[in-house]
Amino acid sequence: MRANLGCGSQICPDWINIDLVRTGPGVVAHDLSTGIPLPDASCEVVYHSHVLEHLRRPDAQFFMRECFRVLKPGGILRVSVPDLEQICRQYLLALDRALAKRAHAACDYEWIMLELFDQTVRPQSGGDMRAYLQQNPLPNEAFVFERIGEEGRQLVSSLRSSAGRMEHPPGRLGLGISTYLRAMGRRMGVTLAQKLASWAGGDRFMEAYRLGRFRMGGEIHQWMYDRYSLEQLMISAGLKDPRQESALTSRISGWTGVPLDVLPDRTVRKPDSLFMEALRLK
Repeated sequence: MRANLGCGSQICPDWINIDLVRTGPGVVAHDLSTGIPLPDASCEVVYHSHVLEHLRRPDAQFFMRECFRVLKPGGILRVSVPDLEQICRQYLLALDRALAKRAHAACDYEWIMLELFDQTVRPQSGGDMRAYLQQNPLPNEAFVFERIGEEGRQLVSSLRSSAGRMEHPPGRLGLGISTYLRAMGRRMGVTLAQKLASWAGGDRFMEAYRLGRFRMGGEIHQWMYDRYSLEQLMISAGLKDPRQESALTSRISGWTGVPLDVLPDRTVRKPDSLFMEALRLK
């Protein structure tokens, strides 16, 4: 058994694909913050991409212990997250170039600042990153697409063709959460809660209520990881031999044929990512 957690639309044939809501045929709908709905020592491989950063640090520790629990001895955990180290190095380069008044440097600086902070601090879906990507043409398109890859190209195309309607990128924890919350919002309980909040606290209280609901909805980045901190998290969960990989390399047998981190033409789906693997030895 191989498990693809927080799969979004990246559904892997012959794997167990799990997400908060059913995003396609055969996807198991389950809230992973409550645990992984699989038996102990049942998986040869556990994989998740751009999920971990959406969890608070205590929840991330619990989630990694769950990954350990469902792995068989000798099983492999593969994790992909936004690479904080890479973003910081790009920030320092962009800062130096901006200070030197180089061409397009100010735009590159603005974009890398968005990568660093926007999905952590944004008060509404899409945030300032959405507004930046809606520019047509993008002033530094080559740099942005180098950072966010083919998935980013598809997102920009979608934004332009739908007059700016933002969808969560595939494979992220946020995929489907907005749909889920809209459905919840139609229920009397939420409507009544909003009315009570407005009556009790007025506009300022309602804005705090709205912001709290958004920040708990799954889109926000709760933490960021580099190769050191992700290694330490893996070790703390009981995993051994953590190792950085590329999108194309893995200790997982048959990885070159698995359509998760790369597209069919071998283009890396999320080039801004850190890829790491670790083992459950016993």
